[in-house]
Amino acid sequence: MDRTHENSSARVRNAARIAAAIGCAMVVASGCEHASPNDPSPPGGGQRYVMSHDVFVTQIDPILSAQGCDNTTCHGGGIRGTFQLSPANDKDPDFDYSQASLQVVPTDPAASPLVAKPVDEECGGTAHAGGKFFHSLDDPDYLAILAWIEGGEYR
Repeated sequence: MDRTHENSSARVRNAARIAAAIGCAMVVASGCEHASPNDPSPPGGGQRYVMSHDVFVTQIDPILSAQGCDNTTCHGGGIRGTFQLSPANDKDPDFDYSQASLQVVPTDPAASPLVAKPVDEECGGTAHAGGKFFHSLDDPDYLAILAWIEGGEYR
């Protein structure tokens, strides 16, 4: 292969890289146009979204227990879908916190399965074999869970 052909191939590869980078930048920029100023910042290098452990233990875990989520026929009886809790007769708040944290969508807290699944579908909830517990988006327990999620931050 002659040097002219090598240079031409390198220019084509560079042009393809530039076009791909521009395309990615356009996708990223277009996604930012619709972001709410209240949305959490996206994570950078190894960060994760963390909510208050203390609030979970004192407010959220008791709500999940009161609704029967930790019942052995529900999430306390082993993993159901993608969610598992410690059983009511053997509570492990640290395990429950870690499991509940996996049910959170930081960029859209109301879409988090932790709050969306138990909401009545007429109010925008999603399918949940365990039933619906929040029949209004004004339910204090729903609002407490949502506030806990929204109060998180990337660390």
